Amino acid sequence: MAKKSKIAANRRREVVVTRHASKRAELKEAIRTGTPAERAAAVRELGRQPRDASATRLRNRDTVDGRPRGHLTRFGLSRIRFREMAHRGELPGITKASW
Repeated sequence: MAKKSKIAANRRREVVVTRHASKRAELKEAIRTGTPAERAAAVRELGRQPRDASATRLRNRDTVDGRPRGHLTRFGLSRIRFREMAHRGELPGITKASW
């Protein structure tokens, strides 16, 4: 189980990312297609944004216990939790391989 403070910080970052997503997309587009003066202004404005507004600051975590490593995106679980739930039959359509 991850520290509750790390899980809470990641949730806070998710809120900040969603709040600033549209503005960041506009600035990125201005940097990509604008004139040199517009690009410079967009880069400055992008630098003024909070650090946690960037989506790369988010961490994929297990939805059950917040474990940050071994995350399986398709299920939103860590490899350990996935194995436990699959063995108990709690994941529909998941079967243990045997040959």
